[in-house]
Amino acid sequence: MKEKPNMNFWGLWNLSFGFFGVQIAYALQSANISRIFATIGADPHSLSYFWVLPPLMGIIVQPIVGTLSDKTWTRFGRRVPYLFVGALLAVFVMCLLPNAGSLGFTFGAAMLFGLIALMFLDTSLNMAMQPFKMMVGDMVNEKQKAKAYAIQSFLCNAGSVAGFVFPFLFTWLGLSNVAPRGVVPDSVIWSFYIGAAVLILCVIYTSLKVKEWDPKTYTAYNATSEAVAKKEEHVNWFVLLKNAPSTFWKVGLVQFFCWAGMLYMWNYTTGAIAETVWDTTDAASPEFQEAGNWVGILFAVQAVGSVIWAVVLAQFKNTKLAYALSLIMGGAGFILVPFVHDAYWQFIPFLLVGCGWAAMLAMPFTFVTNALQGYGHMGAYLGLFNGTICVPQIVAALCGGGILGMVGSHQSNMMIVAGTLFLLGSIAVSFIKEK
Repeated sequence: MKEKPNMNFWGLWNLSFGFFGVQIAYALQSANISRIFATIGADPHSLSYFWVLPPLMGIIVQPIVGTLSDKTWTRFGRRVPYLFVGALLAVFVMCLLPNAGSLGFTFGAAMLFGLIALMFLDTSLNMAMQPFKMMVGDMVNEKQKAKAYAIQSFLCNAGSVAGFVFPFLFTWLGLSNVAPRGVVPDSVIWSFYIGAAVLILCVIYTSLKVKEWDPKTYTAYNATSEAVAKKEEHVNWFVLLKNAPSTFWKVGLVQFFCWAGMLYMWNYTTGAIAETVWDTTDAASPEFQEAGNWVGILFAVQAVGSVIWAVVLAQFKNTKLAYALSLIMGGAGFILVPFVHDAYWQFIPFLLVGCGWAAMLAMPFTFVTNALQGYGHMGAYLGLFNGTICVPQIVAALCGGGILGMVGSHQSNMMIVAGTLFLLGSIAVSFIKEK
Protein backbone atom coordinates (compact mmCIF):
# COMPACT_ATOMS: atom_id res chain seq x y z
CA MET A 1 0.00 0.00 0.00
CA LYS A 2 1.37 3.39 -1.01
CA GLU A 3 1.44 6.23 1.50
CA LYS A 4 -1.19 8.87 0.79
CA PRO A 5 0.37 12.11 -0.46
CA ASN A 6 0.28 15.27 1.60
CA MET A 7 -2.41 17.76 0.62
CA ASN A 8 -1.89 21.51 0.72
CA PHE A 9 -4.07 23.69 2.91
CA TRP A 10 -6.54 24.55 0.18
CA GLY A 11 -6.92 20.92 -0.79
CA LEU A 12 -7.91 20.09 2.80
CA TRP A 13 -10.11 23.20 2.90
CA ASN A 14 -11.99 22.34 -0.31
CA LEU A 15 -12.51 18.79 0.90
CA SER A 16 -14.59 20.08 3.80
CA PHE A 17 -15.92 23.46 2.67
CA GLY A 18 -19.42 22.19 1.95
CA PHE A 19 -19.57 21.28 5.64
CA PHE A 20 -19.97 25.02 6.31
CA GLY A 21 -23.34 25.05 4.54
CA VAL A 22 -24.47 21.77 6.07
CA GLN A 23 -23.66 23.09 9.53
CA ILE A 24 -25.68 26.27 8.95
CA ALA A 25 -28.67 24.01 8.38
CA TYR A 26 -27.85 21.95 11.49
CA ALA A 27 -27.46 25.13 13.55
CA LEU A 28 -30.83 26.43 12.46
CA GLN A 29 -32.37 23.10 13.38
CA SER A 30 -30.67 22.71 16.76
CA ALA A 31 -31.39 26.30 17.88
CA ASN A 32 -34.95 26.54 16.58
CA ILE A 33 -36.69 23.16 16.56
CA SER A 34 -37.84 23.37 20.18
CA ARG A 35 -38.75 27.02 19.61
CA ILE A 36 -40.81 26.13 16.51
CA PHE A 37 -42.73 23.32 18.16
CA ALA A 38 -43.22 25.29 21.40
CA THR A 39 -44.54 28.22 19.34
CA ILE A 40 -46.97 25.91 17.54
CA GLY A 41 -48.16 24.78 20.97
CA ALA A 42 -46.21 21.73 22.18
CA ASP A 43 -46.06 21.06 25.94
CA PRO A 44 -42.52 21.38 27.43
CA HIS A 45 -42.72 17.82 28.83
CA SER A 46 -43.29 16.56 25.26
CA LEU A 47 -40.53 18.59 23.58
CA SER A 48 -37.86 15.94 24.02
CA TYR A 49 -39.90 13.42 22.02
CA PHE A 50 -39.57 15.59 18.91
CA TRP A 51 -35.81 15.20 19.30
CA VAL A 52 -36.00 11.43 18.83
CA LEU A 53 -36.25 11.91 15.06
CA PRO A 54 -32.91 13.64 14.34
CA PRO A 55 -30.65 10.94 15.85
CA LEU A 56 -32.97 8.15 14.72
CA MET A 57 -32.59 9.28 11.11
CA GLY A 58 -28.85 9.57 11.66
CA ILE A 59 -28.42 6.04 12.93
CA ILE A 60 -30.45 4.69 9.99
CA VAL A 61 -29.16 6.88 7.18
CA GLN A 62 -25.44 7.28 7.88
CA PRO A 63 -24.47 3.57 7.95
CA ILE A 64 -26.48 3.08 4.74
CA VAL A 65 -24.76 6.01 3.05
CA GLY A 66 -21.39 4.78 4.29
CA THR A 67 -21.94 1.22 3.08
CA LEU A 68 -23.43 2.18 -0.29
CA SER A 69 -20.80 4.80 -1.01
CA ASP A 70 -18.04 2.28 -0.24
CA LYS A 71 -19.33 0.42 -3.32
CA THR A 72 -20.18 3.46 -5.48
CA TRP A 73 -17.91 4.55 -8.32
CA THR A 74 -19.20 7.17 -10.75
CA ARG A 75 -17.65 9.85 -12.93
CA PHE A 76 -18.92 12.37 -10.36
CA GLY A 77 -17.05 10.63 -7.54
CA ARG A 78 -17.61 8.08 -4.81
CA ARG A 79 -19.03 10.14 -1.95
CA VAL A 80 -20.02 13.38 -3.74
CA PRO A 81 -23.24 12.01 -5.35
CA TYR A 82 -24.69 11.28 -1.90
CA LEU A 83 -23.58 14.69 -0.66
CA PHE A 84 -25.27 16.47 -3.55
CA VAL A 85 -28.58 14.57 -3.44
CA GLY A 86 -28.81 15.01 0.33
CA ALA A 87 -28.22 18.75 0.03
CA LEU A 88 -30.90 19.19 -2.65
CA LEU A 89 -33.48 17.39 -0.51
CA ALA A 90 -32.46 19.44 2.55
CA VAL A 91 -32.98 22.70 0.67
CA PHE A 92 -36.53 21.70 -0.26
CA VAL A 93 -37.45 20.65 3.29
CA MET A 94 -35.88 23.74 4.90
CA CYS A 95 -38.34 25.85 2.95
CA LEU A 96 -41.28 23.83 4.34
CA LEU A 97 -40.50 23.12 8.01
CA PRO A 98 -40.77 26.63 9.53
CA ASN A 99 -44.11 27.12 7.78
CA ALA A 100 -45.78 24.29 9.71
CA GLY A 101 -47.90 26.78 11.66
CA SER A 102 -48.65 29.07 8.70
CA LEU A 103 -50.58 26.77 6.37
CA GLY A 104 -53.97 26.86 8.08
CA PHE A 105 -53.66 23.39 9.63
CA THR A 106 -55.27 22.40 12.90
CA PHE A 107 -52.89 22.04 15.87
CA GLY A 108 -52.58 18.28 15.37
CA ALA A 109 -52.07 18.56 11.62
CA ALA A 110 -49.46 21.30 12.06
CA MET A 111 -47.56 19.11 14.52
CA LEU A 112 -47.72 16.13 12.15
CA PHE A 113 -46.59 18.26 9.20
CA GLY A 114 -43.70 19.60 11.27
CA LEU A 115 -42.66 16.12 12.40
CA ILE A 116 -42.68 14.74 8.84
CA ALA A 117 -40.69 17.74 7.60
CA LEU A 118 -38.22 17.30 10.48
CA MET A 119 -37.81 13.62 9.62
CA PHE A 120 -36.98 14.42 5.98
CA LEU A 121 -34.69 17.28 7.01
CA ASP A 122 -32.67 15.00 9.24
CA THR A 123 -32.55 12.29 6.61
CA SER A 124 -31.21 14.69 4.00
CA LEU A 125 -28.73 16.44 6.31
CA ASN A 126 -27.31 13.12 7.49
CA MET A 127 -26.99 12.06 3.86
CA ALA A 128 -25.14 15.30 3.08
CA MET A 129 -22.91 15.30 6.18
CA GLN A 130 -21.48 11.77 6.23
CA PRO A 131 -19.54 12.03 2.91
CA PHE A 132 -17.30 14.79 4.32
CA LYS A 133 -16.02 12.54 7.11
CA MET A 134 -15.53 9.65 4.70
CA MET A 135 -13.63 11.75 2.12
CA VAL A 136 -11.13 12.67 4.83
CA GLY A 137 -10.74 8.97 5.67
CA ASP A 138 -10.37 8.13 1.97
CA MET A 139 -7.91 10.80 0.84
CA VAL A 140 -6.00 12.22 3.83
CA ASN A 141 -2.93 10.51 5.28
CA GLU A 142 -2.58 9.76 8.97
CA LYS A 143 -0.18 12.67 9.60
CA GLN A 144 -2.66 15.22 8.24
CA LYS A 145 -5.85 13.66 9.53
CA ALA A 146 -5.94 15.70 12.73
CA LYS A 147 -5.39 18.86 10.69
CA ALA A 148 -8.14 17.87 8.26
CA TYR A 149 -10.62 17.29 11.07
CA ALA A 150 -9.51 20.55 12.70
CA ILE A 151 -10.38 22.40 9.47
CA GLN A 152 -13.69 20.56 9.42
CA SER A 153 -14.24 21.60 13.04
CA PHE A 154 -13.50 25.24 12.17
CA LEU A 155 -15.93 25.20 9.23
CA CYS A 156 -18.48 23.45 11.43
CA ASN A 157 -18.26 26.18 14.03
CA ALA A 158 -18.20 29.00 11.49
CA GLY A 159 -21.35 27.60 9.90
CA SER A 160 -22.89 27.22 13.33
CA VAL A 161 -22.22 30.88 14.17
CA ALA A 162 -23.90 31.99 10.95
CA GLY A 163 -26.94 29.74 11.44
CA PHE A 164 -27.32 30.61 15.12
CA VAL A 165 -27.32 34.39 14.63
CA PHE A 166 -29.64 34.45 11.59
CA PRO A 167 -32.93 34.98 13.56
CA PHE A 168 -31.34 37.70 15.74
CA LEU A 169 -29.80 39.37 12.67
CA PHE A 170 -32.99 39.32 10.61
CA THR A 171 -34.96 40.70 13.55
CA TRP A 172 -32.41 43.53 13.78
CA LEU A 173 -32.81 44.11 10.03
CA GLY A 174 -36.55 44.59 10.48
CA LEU A 175 -38.24 41.21 10.03
CA SER A 176 -40.97 40.52 12.57
CA ASN A 177 -39.99 38.42 15.57
CA VAL A 178 -43.59 37.97 16.74
CA ALA A 179 -46.52 36.27 15.05
CA PRO A 180 -50.05 35.12 15.86
CA ARG A 181 -50.29 32.30 18.38
CA GLY A 182 -49.23 29.05 16.77
CA VAL A 183 -47.36 30.72 13.88
CA VAL A 184 -43.56 30.87 13.57
CA PRO A 185 -42.19 34.44 13.22
CA ASP A 186 -40.81 35.68 9.88
CA SER A 187 -37.35 36.10 11.42
CA VAL A 188 -37.14 32.32 11.83
CA ILE A 189 -38.80 31.44 8.51
CA TRP A 190 -36.41 33.62 6.49
CA SER A 191 -33.44 32.25 8.43
CA PHE A 192 -34.28 28.82 7.05
CA TYR A 193 -34.70 30.19 3.51
CA ILE A 194 -31.30 31.92 3.51
CA GLY A 195 -29.66 28.92 5.18
CA ALA A 196 -30.98 26.66 2.41
CA ALA A 197 -29.49 28.94 -0.26
CA VAL A 198 -26.06 28.99 1.42
CA LEU A 199 -26.14 25.21 1.85
CA ILE A 200 -26.59 24.43 -1.83
CA LEU A 201 -23.96 26.98 -2.90
CA CYS A 202 -21.36 25.50 -0.54
CA VAL A 203 -22.08 21.95 -1.66
CA ILE A 204 -21.78 22.98 -5.32
CA TYR A 205 -18.37 24.51 -4.52
CA THR A 206 -17.05 21.31 -2.92
CA SER A 207 -18.52 19.18 -5.71
CA LEU A 208 -16.68 21.25 -8.33
CA LYS A 209 -13.38 21.58 -6.46
CA VAL A 210 -12.87 18.04 -5.12
CA LYS A 211 -11.87 15.27 -7.50
CA GLU A 212 -12.19 11.92 -5.77
CA TRP A 213 -9.80 9.12 -6.64
CA ASP A 214 -10.74 6.46 -9.18
CA PRO A 215 -10.99 2.82 -7.97
CA LYS A 216 -7.42 1.94 -8.94
CA THR A 217 -5.92 4.94 -7.15
CA TYR A 218 -8.12 4.44 -4.11
CA THR A 219 -7.10 0.78 -3.81
CA ALA A 220 -3.41 1.69 -4.11
CA TYR A 221 -3.66 4.06 -1.15
CA ASN A 222 -6.25 2.34 1.05
CA ALA A 223 -6.27 -1.43 0.58
CA THR A 224 -3.77 -3.05 2.94
CA SER A 225 -4.01 -6.43 1.25
CA GLU A 226 -6.01 -8.43 -1.26
CA ALA A 227 -7.93 -9.92 1.65
CA VAL A 228 -9.05 -6.48 2.83
CA ALA A 229 -9.95 -5.47 -0.72
CA LYS A 230 -12.02 -8.64 -1.07
CA LYS A 231 -13.74 -8.02 2.26
CA GLU A 232 -14.85 -4.59 1.00
CA GLU A 233 -17.13 -6.43 -1.43
CA HIS A 234 -19.19 -7.99 1.35
CA VAL A 235 -20.21 -6.25 4.52
CA ASN A 236 -22.19 -7.38 7.54
CA TRP A 237 -22.71 -4.64 10.10
CA PHE A 238 -22.94 -7.06 13.02
CA VAL A 239 -19.66 -8.72 12.03
CA LEU A 240 -18.02 -5.30 11.67
CA LEU A 241 -19.19 -4.29 15.14
CA LYS A 242 -18.00 -7.61 16.60
CA ASN A 243 -14.54 -7.08 15.10
CA ALA A 244 -14.30 -3.35 15.83
CA PRO A 245 -11.19 -2.26 17.77
CA SER A 246 -11.68 -1.64 21.49
CA THR A 247 -11.04 2.08 20.93
CA PHE A 248 -14.26 2.19 18.89
CA TRP A 249 -16.29 1.16 21.96
CA LYS A 250 -14.35 3.14 24.56
CA VAL A 251 -14.69 6.37 22.64
CA GLY A 252 -18.33 5.41 22.16
CA LEU A 253 -18.85 5.39 25.95
CA VAL A 254 -17.53 8.95 26.18
CA GLN A 255 -19.78 9.88 23.28
CA PHE A 256 -22.81 8.45 25.07
CA PHE A 257 -22.58 10.85 27.99
CA CYS A 258 -21.59 13.88 25.92
CA TRP A 259 -24.23 13.60 23.21
CA ALA A 260 -26.99 12.96 25.74
CA GLY A 261 -25.94 16.19 27.41
CA MET A 262 -25.89 18.08 24.11
CA LEU A 263 -29.40 16.93 23.28
CA TYR A 264 -30.67 18.44 26.52
CA MET A 265 -28.91 21.69 25.64
CA TRP A 266 -30.58 21.86 22.22
CA ASN A 267 -33.91 20.78 23.63
CA TYR A 268 -34.22 22.95 26.72
CA THR A 269 -31.96 25.99 26.35
CA THR A 270 -34.70 28.22 24.89
CA GLY A 271 -37.01 27.44 27.81
CA ALA A 272 -34.13 27.68 30.29
CA ILE A 273 -33.03 31.13 29.10
CA ALA A 274 -36.62 32.38 28.88
CA GLU A 275 -37.18 31.24 32.45
CA THR A 276 -33.82 32.30 33.92
CA VAL A 277 -33.23 35.61 32.12
CA TRP A 278 -36.65 36.76 30.83
CA ASP A 279 -38.72 35.22 33.64
CA THR A 280 -41.36 33.71 31.35
CA THR A 281 -42.56 30.26 30.34
CA ASP A 282 -45.23 31.48 27.88
CA ALA A 283 -44.11 30.35 24.41
CA ALA A 284 -46.50 32.80 22.73
CA SER A 285 -45.09 35.85 24.50
CA PRO A 286 -42.73 38.39 22.85
CA GLU A 287 -40.30 37.74 25.71
CA PHE A 288 -40.10 34.04 24.84
CA GLN A 289 -39.39 34.86 21.19
CA GLU A 290 -36.75 37.37 22.29
CA ALA A 291 -35.20 34.64 24.44
CA GLY A 292 -35.30 32.35 21.39
CA ASN A 293 -33.26 34.89 19.41
CA TRP A 294 -30.81 35.26 22.29
CA VAL A 295 -30.32 31.50 22.44
CA GLY A 296 -28.99 31.76 18.90
CA ILE A 297 -26.47 34.35 20.10
CA LEU A 298 -25.46 32.12 23.04
CA PHE A 299 -25.02 29.14 20.72
CA ALA A 300 -22.89 31.37 18.48
CA VAL A 301 -20.78 32.32 21.52
CA GLN A 302 -20.41 28.61 22.22
CA ALA A 303 -19.22 28.06 18.64
CA VAL A 304 -16.70 30.93 18.88
CA GLY A 305 -15.43 29.48 22.15
CA SER A 306 -15.08 26.15 20.40
CA VAL A 307 -12.97 27.66 17.60
CA ILE A 308 -10.67 29.39 20.11
CA TRP A 309 -10.34 26.29 22.28
CA ALA A 310 -9.63 24.10 19.23
CA VAL A 311 -6.45 26.15 18.69
CA VAL A 312 -5.48 25.56 22.33
CA LEU A 313 -6.21 21.83 22.04
CA ALA A 314 -3.67 21.49 19.25
CA GLN A 315 -0.95 22.52 21.73
CA PHE A 316 -1.63 19.63 24.12
CA LYS A 317 0.76 16.70 23.84
CA ASN A 318 -1.46 14.49 26.00
CA THR A 319 -4.59 14.03 23.91
CA LYS A 320 -6.54 12.22 26.60
CA LEU A 321 -5.85 14.96 29.13
CA ALA A 322 -6.99 17.59 26.64
CA TYR A 323 -10.19 15.60 25.93
CA ALA A 324 -11.06 15.10 29.62
CA LEU A 325 -10.24 18.69 30.61
CA SER A 326 -12.41 20.03 27.79
CA LEU A 327 -15.40 17.97 28.92
CA ILE A 328 -14.96 19.12 32.54
CA MET A 329 -15.03 22.74 31.36
CA GLY A 330 -18.12 22.06 29.26
CA GLY A 331 -19.88 20.41 32.20
CA ALA A 332 -19.08 23.36 34.46
CA GLY A 333 -20.54 25.71 31.85
CA PHE A 334 -23.84 23.84 31.73
CA ILE A 335 -24.15 23.76 35.52
CA LEU A 336 -23.64 27.54 35.69
CA VAL A 337 -26.53 28.39 33.33
CA PRO A 338 -29.43 28.36 35.86
CA PHE A 339 -27.48 30.60 38.25
CA VAL A 340 -26.76 33.41 35.77
CA HIS A 341 -29.69 35.83 35.36
CA ASP A 342 -28.09 38.42 33.09
CA ALA A 343 -28.26 37.83 29.33
CA TYR A 344 -24.69 38.96 28.68
CA TRP A 345 -23.14 37.14 31.62
CA GLN A 346 -24.55 33.95 30.07
CA PHE A 347 -21.66 34.26 27.61
CA ILE A 348 -19.33 32.77 30.23
CA PRO A 349 -21.17 29.44 30.65
CA PHE A 350 -21.55 29.03 26.90
CA LEU A 351 -17.89 29.78 26.23
CA LEU A 352 -17.10 26.91 28.60
CA VAL A 353 -19.62 24.67 26.83
CA GLY A 354 -17.78 25.54 23.61
CA CYS A 355 -14.60 24.06 25.03
CA GLY A 356 -16.31 20.71 25.49
CA TRP A 357 -17.89 20.95 22.05
CA ALA A 358 -14.48 21.54 20.40
CA ALA A 359 -13.16 18.29 21.82
CA MET A 360 -16.33 16.41 20.84
CA LEU A 361 -15.99 17.49 17.21
CA ALA A 362 -12.34 16.68 16.60
CA MET A 363 -11.03 14.04 18.98
CA PRO A 364 -13.38 11.04 18.66
CA PHE A 365 -12.86 10.69 14.90
CA THR A 366 -9.11 11.11 15.27
CA PHE A 367 -8.98 8.26 17.83
CA VAL A 368 -11.28 6.01 15.83
CA THR A 369 -9.96 6.52 12.29
CA ASN A 370 -6.42 5.89 13.51
CA ALA A 371 -7.57 2.71 15.25
CA LEU A 372 -9.37 1.54 12.09
CA GLN A 373 -6.29 1.58 9.82
CA GLY A 374 -6.07 -1.84 8.18
CA TYR A 375 -9.65 -2.87 9.04
CA GLY A 376 -11.18 -1.86 5.69
CA HIS A 377 -14.79 -0.67 5.35
CA MET A 378 -13.87 2.84 6.49
CA GLY A 379 -17.16 4.33 5.28
CA ALA A 380 -19.25 1.59 6.91
CA TYR A 381 -17.34 1.86 10.19
CA LEU A 382 -17.70 5.63 10.34
CA GLY A 383 -21.39 5.26 9.58
CA LEU A 384 -21.71 2.76 12.42
CA PHE A 385 -19.66 4.99 14.71
CA ASN A 386 -22.33 7.62 14.13
CA GLY A 387 -24.46 5.37 16.31
CA THR A 388 -22.41 6.61 19.27
CA ILE A 389 -23.80 10.04 18.45
CA CYS A 390 -27.35 8.97 17.67
CA VAL A 391 -28.16 6.31 20.29
CA PRO A 392 -27.44 8.52 23.32
CA GLN A 393 -29.60 11.26 21.86
CA ILE A 394 -32.47 8.83 21.31
CA VAL A 395 -32.17 7.54 24.88
CA ALA A 396 -31.94 11.09 26.24
CA ALA A 397 -34.93 12.23 24.18
CA LEU A 398 -37.09 9.35 25.39
CA CYS A 399 -36.13 10.06 29.01
CA GLY A 400 -36.24 13.86 28.78
CA GLY A 401 -39.87 14.43 29.77
CA GLY A 402 -39.57 12.16 32.78
CA ILE A 403 -36.31 13.73 33.93
CA LEU A 404 -37.81 17.21 33.49
CA GLY A 405 -40.61 16.22 35.86
CA MET A 406 -38.07 14.86 38.35
CA VAL A 407 -36.18 18.19 38.45
CA GLY A 408 -39.26 20.24 39.20
CA SER A 409 -40.40 20.85 35.58
CA HIS A 410 -37.91 23.71 35.34
CA GLN A 411 -36.15 23.59 31.98
CA SER A 412 -33.22 25.48 33.50
CA ASN A 413 -32.53 22.48 35.77
CA MET A 414 -31.99 20.32 32.68
CA MET A 415 -28.77 22.28 32.14
CA ILE A 416 -27.49 20.81 35.42
CA VAL A 417 -28.40 17.35 34.15
CA ALA A 418 -26.46 18.06 30.94
CA GLY A 419 -23.45 19.24 32.94
CA THR A 420 -23.45 16.11 35.07
CA LEU A 421 -23.45 13.96 31.93
CA PHE A 422 -20.42 15.83 30.61
CA LEU A 423 -18.54 15.22 33.85
CA LEU A 424 -19.29 11.50 33.55
CA GLY A 425 -17.94 11.65 29.99
CA SER A 426 -14.68 13.16 31.25
CA ILE A 427 -14.26 10.20 33.61
CA ALA A 428 -14.90 7.76 30.76
CA VAL A 429 -12.01 9.26 28.76
CA SER A 430 -9.60 7.48 31.12
CA PHE A 431 -10.65 4.12 29.60
CA ILE A 432 -9.37 5.02 26.11
CA LYS A 433 -5.99 3.60 25.10
CA GLU A 434 -4.12 5.42 22.34
CA LYS A 435 -2.14 3.55 19.72
